[in-house]
Amino acid sequence: MAEEDSSQEKTEEPTTRRLDKAREEGQVPRSKELATTLVLVIGALGLLAFGPWMAEQINAIARASFALERDALFDPRVMSNQLAAAVWQATLALAPWLVLVLIAAFAGPLGVGGWLFSTKAITPKLDRLNPLSGLKRMFSMNSLVELIKAWAKVLVVGGVAVLVLWLYFDEAMSIRQEPLRPAVAHTVDIILWSVIFLCFSTLLIAIADVPWQIYSHTKKLRMSMQEIKDEFKETEGKPEVKSKIRQLQREVAQRRMMADVPDADVVITNPTHYAVALKYSAEAMQAPVMVAKGSDQVALKIREIAKQHNVAQMQAPPLARALFTHGKVGEEIPEGLYVAVAQVLAYIYQMDMFVKGQGAKPERQPDMPIPRDLRVDPDASSE
Repeated sequence: MAEEDSSQEKTEEPTTRRLDKAREEGQVPRSKELATTLVLVIGALGLLAFGPWMAEQINAIARASFALERDALFDPRVMSNQLAAAVWQATLALAPWLVLVLIAAFAGPLGVGGWLFSTKAITPKLDRLNPLSGLKRMFSMNSLVELIKAWAKVLVVGGVAVLVLWLYFDEAMSIRQEPLRPAVAHTVDIILWSVIFLCFSTLLIAIADVPWQIYSHTKKLRMSMQEIKDEFKETEGKPEVKSKIRQLQREVAQRRMMADVPDADVVITNPTHYAVALKYSAEAMQAPVMVAKGSDQVALKIREIAKQHNVAQMQAPPLARALFTHGKVGEEIPEGLYVAVAQVLAYIYQMDMFVKGQGAKPERQPDMPIPRDLRVDPDASSE
């Protein structure tokens, strides 16, 4: 069987259980290119948004750091306080940009795979130390793709860099003719936009890498038909186990049902094939409730328990068949059988009063009318 499993091609998409299990082991699709690109792009846009303000703050810190009295230069405490204040102000100046980059770093994994905390991913594995496994990874399709991505990044980023230099060449050459302050500002502006263009160029690599990572991850988890069947057996249970469970459930339900028979008011029989136990309380019930029903051996057991606990029994084959077929244990009897069952309960009550010497003996059993749609053909039943 193992040889057959190993020879089968894994052509089926992974099941939800397989994906969940892989995720528990730390195996999710990851795109490093997407995470890196997101940090670069957000960082570049952050410089564009907060750059001028941060430059003013750093400039102010530099002015304050060099604007010291002569006596303060020889006082270590003043210099320490000045340094601490400069570091704190610089941290506050860079904080918005740093927080933005930090958010981008945490948001990167959400693009593909989502956040995942799994200790199994960092658990040491001896197969990673196997030289043959290492060589196999070096010459695998994944390594080839990584090599292609590396060359693609060089070509794309290099091409964009050449394009940016060509676009800004004349503008950069004209900076030497500008005064110092405008020249510095102009230079910073050119550098900033060049960085932004270079960062956005990595989007092309990320756009191509994300589908590949998803495809590669799914392909790695593909399953054979035998694996799917085995997983289904593990999930749903083997047929013989499920059959045993259903048998135990039926036995438990039957024991619970038999325990309610002593509380019944009447047991209506077929007389041998069916037995139905009913209970009715005018204060607590709107209609009689079926507490137990059974056929053959189960019916015999119901009659035995009813006899042991002096529960009244009455032979009414048509009514017994109708109740057994259309009624459910624990529920009220069908509405169409209210009249018939009411007559039975009234007859049982009259018999009980007669036995106690408190009433006359009923002349005959009730008619117990059964609607046509609730009648059961005795030939169609399992009598």
